[in-house]
Amino acid sequence: MPLSINTNHAAVRASANLAMNNELLMKSMQRLASGKRIIDTSDDAGGLAIAMKLNSSIEKLKGVSSNIKNSISFLDVQDGIIQGAAGILERMSELKSLSQDVLKNSSDIDTYNTEFKNLQVQLYQISKEKFNGISLFATTTTATGSTQAVFGANNSSTDNTITIYTTEGGSSGPKVSVHKAVLLSAITFDENRVSINKYYGASGTKTLAATSNANAKVLNDFTTSFFTQAIENVASLRAQNGGSMSRLDFAMSNLDRTRANLEASYGQIMDVDIAEESTRLAKYQILVQASASMLAQANMMPNTAMMLLG
Repeated sequence: MPLSINTNHAAVRASANLAMNNELLMKSMQRLASGKRIIDTSDDAGGLAIAMKLNSSIEKLKGVSSNIKNSISFLDVQDGIIQGAAGILERMSELKSLSQDVLKNSSDIDTYNTEFKNLQVQLYQISKEKFNGISLFATTTTATGSTQAVFGANNSSTDNTITIYTTEGGSSGPKVSVHKAVLLSAITFDENRVSINKYYGASGTKTLAATSNANAKVLNDFTTSFFTQAIENVASLRAQNGGSMSRLDFAMSNLDRTRANLEASYGQIMDVDIAEESTRLAKYQILVQASASMLAQANMMPNTAMMLLG
């Protein structure tokens, strides 16, 4: 290499190496500071595209998880109310038995009837309970329909369903139907045959729910079989509730596993290997120091030309 003053080839190359090594050092520091392997798109364009899609799926699953938890809460509240309805029916059945005691006078019977009427009103009122503005119990087959829901119709003890999607696929993926229990129909029977359920308010029926004390019936209007059948029907509603809750629990477990696997896949692409990157950082630090030192040495070379001119 010729010795010249205008162009210092050694200094130019040393400067280029210093700039390159310094850039690598800065990127290594950024990776360690952020914990991410991909800092710029150019680092791994294909991997970044896959990671973005994986992250989108993970975020969707977070929303699905929240929806499933809300649905489980819906069923928890519904089951609690149905359980309360069962307790009311058991008390009604007890009042019926007490009223049949020949040692009870008319005043005692009136007292039992007063409580019995209040319980009928309470049954009706709890059937109107809502969860976040959504009715827990149904009286029609669809939320906005006019067809009255009947307990046991089409071999189903519930109507008016709410569809819960359990994967990121939404409506195109698996789903669980959460039912609004037809509580009023479950305690409403054909006037002549207790084994036949009809919708609440239908003609020719007897029901254990009433909108007010004035509309409530007395104990003598019912036979013991009414209470027995009503309790059995309400038990079926709880069983249906439990089946839906079990499905949601399994869906939630599967969702958690899927989400964990997706997060692991995302991490393999995006997360930096701290041990490996720390080794690179040490290497780049040495190279930067060496490049800077060699640049300083290269800048001294024109002095040799000056010695020759002197």
